[in-house]
Amino acid sequence: METGNIVIGIEGTVGAGKTSICRNLLKKIDNSILLHGGNIYRAIAYGILKSNLKNKKFENLDAFEIMKKMGIEINLFDRETVIYMNGKLLAEEDLQSEKASMAVSSISNVANNKKLYEFGRGLIDNYRKDYNVILSSRDIVKMYPDVTYHFFINASLEERTNRKFIQYNKQIPKEEIKDMIQKRDELQEKSGYYKIYPQTKVIDITNCKNVEASTVEVLKCMKGLVKNEI
Repeated sequence: METGNIVIGIEGTVGAGKTSICRNLLKKIDNSILLHGGNIYRAIAYGILKSNLKNKKFENLDAFEIMKKMGIEINLFDRETVIYMNGKLLAEEDLQSEKASMAVSSISNVANNKKLYEFGRGLIDNYRKDYNVILSSRDIVKMYPDVTYHFFINASLEERTNRKFIQYNKQIPKEEIKDMIQKRDELQEKSGYYKIYPQTKVIDITNCKNVEASTVEVLKCMKGLVKNEI
């Protein structure tokens, strides 16, 4: 694609802090937006859970057709994408709930994603015309081969469990969260979402004390190519 703008793909293991890193990058990279690609699938999963589709076999479902049927739309607000369903803004807590998270891992593993990926490529290209795109999603290189940078964020299971425990306001026992993370990791890996490509830079942030330190590790790999370096 003929443009001077870049696409920074961020993916990684469950609970590694991808979204927090993306939001911090948004503050540091000029003319940038954050495309929450994962939330598109979360909206699809949320819609399925709320409808009679939840009793159907997922392997017979076309993810993009479900998205259209449920009236799911993506808009840009305050430099981040937000999701609407039939004209109603979906709350972040609904998209990030434990039920929606598990549903995403299960559905994406067997549903037909071909047309959804085509839609995703078009969406990224459209935003890239005007902005540097920070993309938080799964299967990024397969969906968007023209990604400028591809980072895979990882952390120890213990660290990821602690972060999810805090995210869920300490309302869910750690052992339950740990079990959920392990199950989702297995489903994601089975789906091929943890694949490391030749251009992928794996960053382990287990020992990073905060999101700022984690963001530094990402920016180090882009040294000289972003204006607002740390």
